[in-house]
Amino acid sequence: MSDTMAVPAPTRVRALPAGLARRARRRPVTVTAVALTLAVVAYGLLIWQRRWVSDDGLIFLRTVRQILEGHGPVFNVGERVETNTSTLWTVVLLGLALLPVPPEPAALVVGGLLSVAALGFAMDAARRLTGLGRVVVPAGALVVLAMPPFWDFGTSGLETGLSFSWLAFSWWLLVRRSHREPRLFVAEGSRRRPGRAWPVALVLALGPLVRPDMALVAAVGGVALAVLEQPRDRRGMLRVVGLGALTVAPALAYEVFRAGYYGLLVPSTALAKEAGVSRWGRGYSYLRDTVATYWLLIPAAVLAVAALLVVAQRVTRSGWWARRRGGVAGPDEGSADVRRTRGWDRAGTVAVAVAPVLGGLGMLVYVTRVGGDFMHARMLLPAIFAMLLPVMALPVRRRTVVPLLVLLVWAAVVGTSARPNYHGISASGIADERGFYTQLLGNPHPVTADDYRAHPYVAGGAALVAQSPRPVVALLARGTGPAGPQWDLVPLAPGQPSGLVFLNLGAAGALNPLDVRVTDTVGLADPLAAHTTNVPDGRTGHDKNLPAAWFVAAGGGAAVDSRAATGADVAAAARALRCPAIQELRDSVSAPLTWSRFWQNLVGAPARTELRFPRDPVLAEVSCSSSVR
Repeated sequence: MSDTMAVPAPTRVRALPAGLARRARRRPVTVTAVALTLAVVAYGLLIWQRRWVSDDGLIFLRTVRQILEGHGPVFNVGERVETNTSTLWTVVLLGLALLPVPPEPAALVVGGLLSVAALGFAMDAARRLTGLGRVVVPAGALVVLAMPPFWDFGTSGLETGLSFSWLAFSWWLLVRRSHREPRLFVAEGSRRRPGRAWPVALVLALGPLVRPDMALVAAVGGVALAVLEQPRDRRGMLRVVGLGALTVAPALAYEVFRAGYYGLLVPSTALAKEAGVSRWGRGYSYLRDTVATYWLLIPAAVLAVAALLVVAQRVTRSGWWARRRGGVAGPDEGSADVRRTRGWDRAGTVAVAVAPVLGGLGMLVYVTRVGGDFMHARMLLPAIFAMLLPVMALPVRRRTVVPLLVLLVWAAVVGTSARPNYHGISASGIADERGFYTQLLGNPHPVTADDYRAHPYVAGGAALVAQSPRPVVALLARGTGPAGPQWDLVPLAPGQPSGLVFLNLGAAGALNPLDVRVTDTVGLADPLAAHTTNVPDGRTGHDKNLPAAWFVAAGGGAAVDSRAATGADVAAAARALRCPAIQELRDSVSAPLTWSRFWQNLVGAPARTELRFPRDPVLAEVSCSSSVR
């Protein structure tokens, strides 16, 4: 009996045929690869069946067209206004425009590919973090697969796919860096980080150029990278300082360009939406609109429980808790240097694991603070994606089976039945953006500018401007007729560019030539509207509304009554335009860009960013007169 008991189990396992043992080791890898690949393919199919290019996506493409025509990164010729929030997405679209393919389908396809690639990188990073050597299946990825907004904005011509891919790839690089690789031909147990740290810092540095609010995630990722680099001496501290400088350098350089070229510290979109103002009540309504629609508290709780179970199991099996309580030391615990290195490695792993959660939570709080958005769920998607990163895929163990099954049931129910309880625009002003435009245009997949010719108002206004023999500005007439809103053509001064003013800036820009000044009343593309005061209780993202008189006066139009504006308001707006602060504002965007003008824009950017004046022309004139005194 003693002889039988002396035969160790490992001896019997090693006696298995080599081929069978190899297949047993490969099985988790194969099952994991199949499960994660199916999730990526499913997401690609969901995105494709909801493919479209949004009105805001067309805004990006008009800027690209202006660049290719030699007019610079502007929306209108001769007017330096930054209408694109994502600098890097503009660069990507500019590169695509050099290819012999139509720009709208190219933006759609590349945005979709970036979204799909993001899910793949995210799940692989989670696998590397928690499940190496185990069967790993999609977990947090089921949230992405179940929520229709992730399908809608997987394309849309916007930077959302780029945001997902930056979040996933930067975190994948951090996870990869958190592992150590054996160093050959040196003492046993000596290990090094894979690759170099500066490419990771450089990728993190691109965050604010993807979207300004991504700076929150980039900052937290930079801290995690600093912990991974183990700055235990002066040389290590200098290395970390250098990585930090590299992380902020691209955003800082672009900020200097923005201030000198556009004359502002932020994009015009930030002024139009007053991103510096707190609107917690609206933001909570926007957050609740997303969380309640898709019952997101359920996957949040389930994923948190599953993550804690995985962590508890790893801590127990690693023997770390036993060693901390004075148990037997592990094989590598004898050296103080080894113990110190292991401590830094644990801290680095924890920092990498929590970095996307903290960054995503920061973005969620920021979006809530500024009042959310008018597009259902759109501004919350990057935050949700970031917080899901550590649990995008989880290992299958007895402890995790029940949470994973609950998550699967939730995903099936939400993916097939959970939808916003409103069609088009809700009572609070939140829009199912894709549903609104597909219904408005009568097209399930609007992609090109020609698809937007079915817009009931924009195409008609563009045709009127094109047919006019003299410079005019097309404005919506006050009130409504039997057929709905009607266009009013107001003559402008000779030599002025014709213009069209409409809320749907992307469609209007796509259907008008580049030399037609296309602008809006909310301030995305109009510098005057961006600097006006808000309409009380206006719709989020649209709570500025510049009266038509300003557009007539800015174009040198006569102060006569029309269906769009009264002559008295036009005259008051013309006098307000002569206010020194407003004159300087207009010069900052339209005066020739000399080095002197660049410097004036740069040093005056802080005060100019803070400038606001009343939207009412009469009140603006009075305000200017009192400030001059």
